[in-house]
Amino acid sequence: MAIRKPFRFGAISAALSREEWAAFARKVEDLGYATFLLGDHPAMGGFGPLTALMAAADATTTLRLGTHVLANDFRHPVMLVQEVATLDLLSGGRFELGLGAGWWRADYESLGIPFDPPRVRVSRLEEAVPLIKRLFQEDSVTVSGTHYQVQDVHLSPKPAQRPYPPFFIGGGGKRVLSLAAREADIVGLDPIGTPAGTKDLATITAEAMNQQIGWVREAAGGRFDTLELETFVFAVAVTENRRQAAQQVVQYLTRLPPTFMSNTGRSVEEILASPRFLIGTVKQITEELLACRERYGISYITVADLPGMSFGMPSNIDALSPVVARLAGK
Repeated sequence: MAIRKPFRFGAISAALSREEWAAFARKVEDLGYATFLLGDHPAMGGFGPLTALMAAADATTTLRLGTHVLANDFRHPVMLVQEVATLDLLSGGRFELGLGAGWWRADYESLGIPFDPPRVRVSRLEEAVPLIKRLFQEDSVTVSGTHYQVQDVHLSPKPAQRPYPPFFIGGGGKRVLSLAAREADIVGLDPIGTPAGTKDLATITAEAMNQQIGWVREAAGGRFDTLELETFVFAVAVTENRRQAAQQVVQYLTRLPPTFMSNTGRSVEEILASPRFLIGTVKQITEELLACRERYGISYITVADLPGMSFGMPSNIDALSPVVARLAGK
């Protein structure tokens, strides 16, 4: 039987002023969330993730900080490691490095860089991860790879967390989740991306989650029990009327842009059965998360309050807070 990890909860926000940002970080810490996270979508705008997370570190004392997740294609590994080592050192060793292969075509178009096929993007990530690990640890690094070439790179200072901050690799497909299983400390389970550059909402089902866990378990081998498994929850609704709230989500999904999410025509039954939506009373949601950990091994839950991603609900972070109070660290 897999070893149960204690529950952790992450929060993503999109505050856009210095005062609001600091206040929100302190609020998240006070509510018992373990990590304050930022995504990496230049097409959406918002704060630059690494700079903003340093500001959140200054506003808090114990809250951990992370990226959910940086697109590997947007930063050269040398520059990324320099920024991350600085952030980890200046935050007192509170940073967790989340990386992915990149999935949203609009981000690439906004940057004017090619949106390569999934196999190429994942190949770059597969090459970047061991290079990043070497850059964190070694005094001099020289690599001549297919995608990256570096010559006698000396990066100093090193991060506070040794040999490097925890690695979080997120994705939905077999190849990127297999990489995460082999190389990461935290594995983020996401809906599968499409070659067109969207997320496929047909893969939010319990069956799809089972398949993803199987890929991770197969690739991880003996290290599976050491992994922390994470998933992003799209919407939290504390309610006595589960079907009514699920119907509201169904209606909202149909309004999402087809350039962002595909196969959005989901049913009420699918929403209620999906691990990616938490709908019910506080007691029901608590029991659902306990069952999710028992079934899948998932103990790290992330929610977000983002413009355009409310699913017609009030604050996901506030809604989940009673559950966080019950389960965090247990």
